[in-house]
Amino acid sequence: MNLLRALATVSGMTLLSRILGFVRDFVVARAFGAGMATDAFFVAFRLPNLLRRMFAEGAFSQAFVPILAEYRNRQGHEATRTLVDKVATLLGLVVAGVALLGILASPLIIYISAPGFSDDAEKFALTVELTRITFPYIFFMALVALAGGILNTWSKFSIPAFTPVLLNLSFIGMALLAAPYFDPPVLALAWAVFIGGLLQLALQLRPLARIGMLPRFRLDLSDPGVRRILKLMAPALLGVSVSQISLLINTIFASFLESGSVSWLYYADRLMEFPSGLLGVALGTILLPSLAKLHADDKAEAFSSLLDWGLRLTLVLTLPAALALALLSTPLIATLFHYGAFSSGDVLQTRNALVAYSVGLTGLILVKVLAPGFYARQDIRTPVKIAVITLLATQAMNLAFIGPLRHAGLALSIGLASCLNAGLLFYGLRRRRVYIPQPGWGSFAAKLLAALLTMAAILWFGSGTETSWLEETGQLRIIRLAAIVLAGAAGYFGMLFLLGFRLRDFRKRSAS
Repeated sequence: MNLLRALATVSGMTLLSRILGFVRDFVVARAFGAGMATDAFFVAFRLPNLLRRMFAEGAFSQAFVPILAEYRNRQGHEATRTLVDKVATLLGLVVAGVALLGILASPLIIYISAPGFSDDAEKFALTVELTRITFPYIFFMALVALAGGILNTWSKFSIPAFTPVLLNLSFIGMALLAAPYFDPPVLALAWAVFIGGLLQLALQLRPLARIGMLPRFRLDLSDPGVRRILKLMAPALLGVSVSQISLLINTIFASFLESGSVSWLYYADRLMEFPSGLLGVALGTILLPSLAKLHADDKAEAFSSLLDWGLRLTLVLTLPAALALALLSTPLIATLFHYGAFSSGDVLQTRNALVAYSVGLTGLILVKVLAPGFYARQDIRTPVKIAVITLLATQAMNLAFIGPLRHAGLALSIGLASCLNAGLLFYGLRRRRVYIPQPGWGSFAAKLLAALLTMAAILWFGSGTETSWLEETGQLRIIRLAAIVLAGAAGYFGMLFLLGFRLRDFRKRSAS
């Protein structure tokens, strides 16, 4: 399979999801603004969403996919299906228990994850109620991650990439149609999480059946493959989830700041997730199975070459995105969210967080490319050590930045920590000679810098003043923002073309 085409497929599905995600955020921001109710919901949703990213999609996927690829390549269909049955059974039972425990322990969870809410009895009680509704999401998404890992290993990327669309559709439908029937209306968002998770799981059942991998109940804790996955998962929980743990700790810090701080960080993070998901998640999705196959076949040179391809493609697409988020922060936020209850003050406060987050966008996505270089080789210890260093550095920066910068300081600590994480992963791969850079990096970097400067000039002079974006009507903002983004993209890619970059240079075949 052509990896560039696979990346385009996954990114296309992710783009659809992100567009609907912005529609969802627009609907939520217009209906609820940024205040007590949204703070309560975002805290309630953050923990099950965190567990999804850490456990289901993070540690589980990183541990499961390399072993699954090895079984498929070396042991055949029946042994692979048996492994899938046993892993699915154990995973389902564990996450069902976690979901039940989360529902029962919701008050304690909120005391720990948002202690500042305990000073407001109404806010605390609402957050607990929302948490109890959203917690079963972890059960659905753990099984969605299992199904996605299987389908991706079979190079069936489109269905797993499409599933997040269903969550966004659930949010939009519940916010627009069902919210008036709930008291308080924000309960509709919590039920949207539950329904969205159920729909995502249902969508993947038929594709699994088509490849003969629909799981059957078969519990066996002594199975060697299951035990290897469990052994890899334990340290991977920390190794792949540093940014998510940091976001949870940031919520604790933000809960002590002024009302709206949690929401401002949320909306800024949503804008960051657009390029992160569009490229980072997509690259990680297609790289891990291919790297695992190359490692299983002992093709070290091809393994290094694939990493090099991923790094160059990441820089070409991520650096302009990070620059654009910083330079167009106010236009983006005003165009997407400055309606109804979302005030000018909310725009400016969210802008502060977004600019701080943008510092680490490239590092965040590089982690998605570099970490599979370790996990595909079933090397868990090194990323865990790096994760611990990064997590400690994040909290030190939180303490340093929160005083002068408030909620934006929390975002800046996440961004800088992502860069540190990526740098240490890169150093580890180079020191072990797992990754050896291909020739031409010097000229590649010089051409990329020239294109970035061209784009920066266009965006800087084209964006105008912040006040104009806050005062214009929504339709004018959309037209103006679209024109500036298109001009910036044309300047960037036009300069790359003039300097010799061609699409064919980034074509890459997956491991067969």
